[in-house]
Amino acid sequence: MSLETLWLALLGLLLAGYFVLGGYDYGAQMLSPFLGSADAEPRPDAGPGTGAGAGPGTGAGPGGRNAALDAIAPFFLGNEVWLVAFAGVMFGAFPHLEGSLLSGLYPLIVAILAGLVLGNAAIQLRGRSTGPRAVKVWNALVVLGGALPAVCWGIVVGLLLHGVPRRADGSFHVGAGDVFGPFALTCGVATALLFAGHGAAFVALRSEPGTAATARRMGAGLLAAAGAAGALALLLSLFGAGASMTRTGTSVVLFALVVAALAAGWWYLNRGRDTLAFTATCLATALPVLLIGAGQYPYLLSASAGGGITVDEAAADGATLKVLIGFGVVIVPLILLYQGWSWWAFRGRTGRRHPSYF
Repeated sequence: MSLETLWLALLGLLLAGYFVLGGYDYGAQMLSPFLGSADAEPRPDAGPGTGAGAGPGTGAGPGGRNAALDAIAPFFLGNEVWLVAFAGVMFGAFPHLEGSLLSGLYPLIVAILAGLVLGNAAIQLRGRSTGPRAVKVWNALVVLGGALPAVCWGIVVGLLLHGVPRRADGSFHVGAGDVFGPFALTCGVATALLFAGHGAAFVALRSEPGTAATARRMGAGLLAAAGAAGALALLLSLFGAGASMTRTGTSVVLFALVVAALAAGWWYLNRGRDTLAFTATCLATALPVLLIGAGQYPYLLSASAGGGITVDEAAADGATLKVLIGFGVVIVPLILLYQGWSWWAFRGRTGRRHPSYF
């Protein structure tokens, strides 16, 4: 295996890890209005009438507990480490990809970052609000902070699968017509539904029985809807308006695996097998990254009219890649160790005996 291919695999691993871990964050945020405080207890500083009986879906008081946010609370900021590592590898190991791709995707990248900032701030400030009106604003921003990155990442995936328009001078350009094209928008909707179903599976795994049952029902419906949106994307591809893959056989196998993972997630959610359901949705969120990398190899950035930038063309020189090996050898294991430790430290279901972090 060449150094270029090794770094491509690492780049894909980091992006897939971010989709899996950040995906359930975004999904839980989108579902937070529908997964309130059925199993919550009053906050220590809450006054009379602000406990779990204060009303469905409202939390323990104006800024009280929320089952979906409680589920992601110990992890949601740490999961962005994968995105930072992905960006570091892309800038260092594939500088020509960064220059060719990001210049056309700046509006989407800005929207993703805006969603991250809004969502993270809203989650933390929501619990410090005292008035119902302020809480409604923060709740809306929590949902927006989950939905905006999910949809935009789906559009990015759709653009990469379809191919990016290339100008006569060899540069790549992404216009509004490409971003709002039927295939890219379908991928955006499918990804948002997939992340929401993934988030529901995570909430079901982490929450007490009442909330977990609600999350399972919602997750099964969302995964079915994501499958329907994926079928529409496939239909567009068959009619020449969708994905353009260089390795058709590999792409068919990977798409079939995505369908199988969605079906398994739906099956296990309907049967209350939370661990297996979450495992299946993890695969479903990671496989689209493999579809981009393996389905279009040796191109790292495919042009809609054919051709594109190959892995070798996008990569830095061999000396730089060798120097960067130290990054991969040290940083990636540290990220994995941190992630494993955090999951172990905060294992178990949330609820009455679990502290509220927000």
